[in-house]
Amino acid sequence: MAAGNVMLGVFSAVQEQAKAELGFSDFQMSLLNGLAVSIPLAVLAVPVGLLVDRAVRVRLLLWTAVAWTAGTLLTAFAHSLPLLFAARMLGGVGANISTTIAISLAADLSLPDRRGRSLLLLTIGKYAGTGLAFALGGWLLGLFLDRGGLFGLAAWRSIHLMLGLASIGIVAALAFMKEPPRLETKAGPRAPLGEIFRELGSYSRFLVPLFLGQIGVLMADAAAAIWAAPVLSRSYGVTPQEFAGWMGAVIFGAGILGALVGGIAADAGHRTGRRGGILLGAIFASIIAMPAALFPLAPDVPTFALALFVLLFGGTITGLVTATALAVILPNELRGLSVGVFLAVGGLVAFGIAPTLVTVVSAWLGGEAMLDRAMAIVGLIVSLIGCAGFVIAWRNAPEPVR
Repeated sequence: MAAGNVMLGVFSAVQEQAKAELGFSDFQMSLLNGLAVSIPLAVLAVPVGLLVDRAVRVRLLLWTAVAWTAGTLLTAFAHSLPLLFAARMLGGVGANISTTIAISLAADLSLPDRRGRSLLLLTIGKYAGTGLAFALGGWLLGLFLDRGGLFGLAAWRSIHLMLGLASIGIVAALAFMKEPPRLETKAGPRAPLGEIFRELGSYSRFLVPLFLGQIGVLMADAAAAIWAAPVLSRSYGVTPQEFAGWMGAVIFGAGILGALVGGIAADAGHRTGRRGGILLGAIFASIIAMPAALFPLAPDVPTFALALFVLLFGGTITGLVTATALAVILPNELRGLSVGVFLAVGGLVAFGIAPTLVTVVSAWLGGEAMLDRAMAIVGLIVSLIGCAGFVIAWRNAPEPVR
């Protein structure tokens, strides 16, 4: 999880340098950061989800690592929008599709009443990777700008080449993972697909608002992760070398603390024995994070950093609670499929639409100079939608599978 998010996230840390070299607009960069990542999710998440419920998951995880490694290496040498788009698609396949596989594996390695704390390790890995992407990306950018890139490549390209080569070792390590036994099956891993989809449909009154809630939060977090660096450079005059360290610490700290709080909250809510109790943590976290969506309008950099921390902290909690709810409430044979459906829809909306929506609103407000205001408007609206979704899901939650 950490490695995949480093490979995918490092481009966001150095995107201003890539934009300057390639002469791209904000809209074109939003396609690389958003649509390129979301298309593989929309196309592959459900088929992979079905495979996760039926096939050898550790082998699927290995192939996702191959995909993100290939995407990172291709990014280092891409000189056109279509080729760079394809590279980002490969990175999106690896880093995001692996989430479905990892959740299923983690659920079978822990008991239901401890599943929240088990899944928090995955969340820590995700945010450790995203935070490291900014910190390592900024440090390497300064290093290569001072000393020259590898083999004559630009600094941002050299970063991707170095990380891609390092990722080959991770691929080799994953080849030795062993498949754990499956727990808590209901229809069984070999049940007909029609029966599986009918069973999934029986949970629709719970799953639809739950997905709506998490998609709203994801849209706010995705827009923040992609556009925070450009806003810092344009509105506050801070360079990547200057903000990379503390930005990485903010993302990593929010991920670690949010994962700990989210895991404890999910398990505590489940132990109450109340229907929907597992979602209470997500409701409170979405309320706390809502005003923090205005972080791009902060009067200074420290306030910007604090508000961004709160936004990502709340998003981490809701993400972990949502994953735990799926792993506890749904039977084993639906977990991969449900996460796949969520990634397909959520990825397309959060990563495919949110970044581009910010540029559309920015253009409507007056141009690229209005990026900070556009981020605040979009972030606040989708945060409100997310909170409402969690409340409805809590009211419609079924009893957990036994």
